[in-house]
Amino acid sequence: MQRSGVVARIERERVVAVIRLDDPDKLRSVIEALAEGGVRVIEVTMTVPRAIELIAQVAGSAHDDVMIGAGPVLDAATARQAIDAGARFVVSPVFRREVLAACHERGVPAMPGCFTPTEILDAWDAGADIVKVFPSTALGPTFIKDVRAPLPQVKLMPTGGVSIDNAADWLRAGAVAVGIGSALVDAAAVKAGDFASLTRRAEQIMASVNEVRLKPDATTA
Repeated sequence: MQRSGVVARIERERVVAVIRLDDPDKLRSVIEALAEGGVRVIEVTMTVPRAIELIAQVAGSAHDDVMIGAGPVLDAATARQAIDAGARFVVSPVFRREVLAACHERGVPAMPGCFTPTEILDAWDAGADIVKVFPSTALGPTFIKDVRAPLPQVKLMPTGGVSIDNAADWLRAGAVAVGIGSALVDAAAVKAGDFASLTRRAEQIMASVNEVRLKPDATTA
């Protein structure tokens, strides 16, 4: 899949699961549980032990409808390692041009993290495929709507502060997708091996997302 195709897939799916785990042996089970619930775009974070090795394993054996990415990536060398391991997209918590360049050299979308409108536009003008609005915890969906009013061309993905209950609000405000971590991948459930609860959470958020698709907000459609 070409870079544009990966971006289109993220926009179509509209949910990126951000997986942070202490036990790397549970990664595959988490991915399978989320995929069963309909969440099939997965960001494996570099904080997971042996993250690059695991990306290579799951990217090579994951079902065709599961797309694996890497994040949060802070430097070009790590970006290249993750891509070489099979990551289809790279997410960063900050905007660093060298990371963006490394991704595009290999034909992979870069999703840098930005917080202010100036950072967002700088990253977009530098070639960001999607701008991760981070941390979104203190901002709220209105921020997305306000930024897109003068910058409708920018593709925004809030991460941090996104929950199953409010994911639809971010999308109605104009986000092309949402990144969701602990609200979806509950640490206690993972530790207990309760992967069925992860599937239920995935089903809940996808039901909410699909409702936005079917009934777009009149102010943002």
